[in-house]
Amino acid sequence: MTALLANPLVQLVIALLALLGFVGLNGLVLVWMERKVVGFIQRRPGPFEVGPHGLLQPLADALKLIGKQLVTPRGADRPLFWLAPILSVMPVPLCFLPIPFSPLLTGMELNVGVVLILAFSGLNVLALCLAGWGSNNKYSLLGAARAVSQSVAYEIPLLLTVLCIAFQSGSLNLNVIAGHQSGILHWNLWVQPLAFVMFFIAATAETNRAPFDLPEAESELTAGHHTEYSGMGFGLFMLAEYMYMIIICGMAAVLFMGGWDGPVAPGWWWMVIKIYAMLAAMMWFRWTFPRVRFDQLLNVCWKWLIPLGLANLLATALIMKLVG
Repeated sequence: MTALLANPLVQLVIALLALLGFVGLNGLVLVWMERKVVGFIQRRPGPFEVGPHGLLQPLADALKLIGKQLVTPRGADRPLFWLAPILSVMPVPLCFLPIPFSPLLTGMELNVGVVLILAFSGLNVLALCLAGWGSNNKYSLLGAARAVSQSVAYEIPLLLTVLCIAFQSGSLNLNVIAGHQSGILHWNLWVQPLAFVMFFIAATAETNRAPFDLPEAESELTAGHHTEYSGMGFGLFMLAEYMYMIIICGMAAVLFMGGWDGPVAPGWWWMVIKIYAMLAAMMWFRWTFPRVRFDQLLNVCWKWLIPLGLANLLATALIMKLVG
């Protein structure tokens, strides 16, 4: 039995199954959390009837989505239309694999873990593009075009901030990066505050969260790329959005906030606390700031974030050269 568990393939399968359970549980938790946060901001209780304090409301909503009929719009490209939501959620377990929740709690330690996450999370843009193209709906097509433009733009400052941390740590291994930040005073957050702010802004745009949710702006495009989706087609898109939020917040926790580093409590507790603190901030942004125009969204990236990111990267490289 011990020899079987020592097999890397068996360990990978166990890690993927555990991550799938984690994905499903956190999807329910985040739906409840977002509705409670918006309720608090709008001075109302939020979901309150199904279960204590509405805790079972997300489960009821999930069962309702599962029971809804799956409708394919007339004139839609059926294979592309149904491939899109599946493709959106498929990379999620792979993106979770390199994220360390503690020194011993990592799905798979990789020397290029950061690259793997950025590569596979990019497939979500292809999924949104297929959804818009395959729906045969003008609102969906406009939403897909916006999603591609937004993602292409904001991936650049995201990569620039990640490169700053890679230069500092000398590694793309998330375990190594977290290990270099032992003690709160050694967190990269204090050394690279500009990179952290830029990373968080770019991450909000990459996950299509308000005030940067232009690909699905209800006031203009009804629901953008998922206008024509019903039942679990829409449910998969919603689940994927929340999971990419956790992935990007997990990366931010490891890159800038020491990952599992923290006193008294076990490391994985601190990792979860940091992730959920940033998730709460993203939800607060959504229900506080007004949605920007699309030209303003792209101007923020091309005119501000990219030049600042390049300057910060050059400064980091220069300092590392002088110190090294």
